Amino acid sequence: MEPAQRYKLTLAYRGSNYHGWQSQAVTENYKGPVEPGQGIPTIQETVARAVASVVNHPVLLVGSSRTDAGVHAKGQLAHFDTDQVQIPPDGLRRAVNAALPADIVIRALEPVPQTFDAITSTTSKRYQYAIWNRTDRPPFFPDLVWHRWQTLDIPAMKQAAQRLVGEHDFASFARPGHGRENTVRTVLSCDVSARGPLLVIGVEGTGFLWNMVRIIAGTLIEVGLGRHTPQQIDQMLAARDRQAAGGTAPPHGLYLQWIKTKPS
Repeated sequence: MEPAQRYKLTLAYRGSNYHGWQSQAVTENYKGPVEPGQGIPTIQETVARAVASVVNHPVLLVGSSRTDAGVHAKGQLAHFDTDQVQIPPDGLRRAVNAALPADIVIRALEPVPQTFDAITSTTSKRYQYAIWNRTDRPPFFPDLVWHRWQTLDIPAMKQAAQRLVGEHDFASFARPGHGRENTVRTVLSCDVSARGPLLVIGVEGTGFLWNMVRIIAGTLIEVGLGRHTPQQIDQMLAARDRQAAGGTAPPHGLYLQWIKTKPS
């Protein structure tokens, strides 16, 4: 038997038809379609089954980020082990892609040392939040952007975004029930850019709390609407109270853009 080889995957997916990354068993409350012997449709289970169909054995697929239902990814990272080392990496990538549905694709597949771990090797992640800022909603991609028809003060949003950069206690920007004792996180960059009607909020950090980026996006939109001033971001952070910050933006505008890792 060949020794096991670890492979790193870089995935892109449209999360609209999935209940997030994490595999989930079918519950009594779930009323959607389910294939026999499978769980609720998730990215992790769908990709793991596709890989297993190519290497001819079950695989444990470990992902760097547990994206929520409806959230998309341009550069999710994952790893798995297999002893089927006779398959060239690009051939393996193409074979897995052929077994995947059209809304998931393996962008890269490469052998890595056993010391690589998609979770513990991660050093930072960048998310993007996409907003369609035009009077009419976008009929061709309504599940890929958050439609906001009101005029937004983009310079004010940019000022507010800069106040989130650095090490702060982000308790006000976390969904209650996040289960983390320590809510201090480091945001490496937070920016707002506009090209025509498309407005993109980018946030890079070393780690995030539950719904943190979506709450940041919702809060920056409220700044753009004039409901808060950029200076009030400081008060929101100091409050350490979820009620102090803005609303939570819906999941369908959120993208995991890329993930940086330690050298293998």
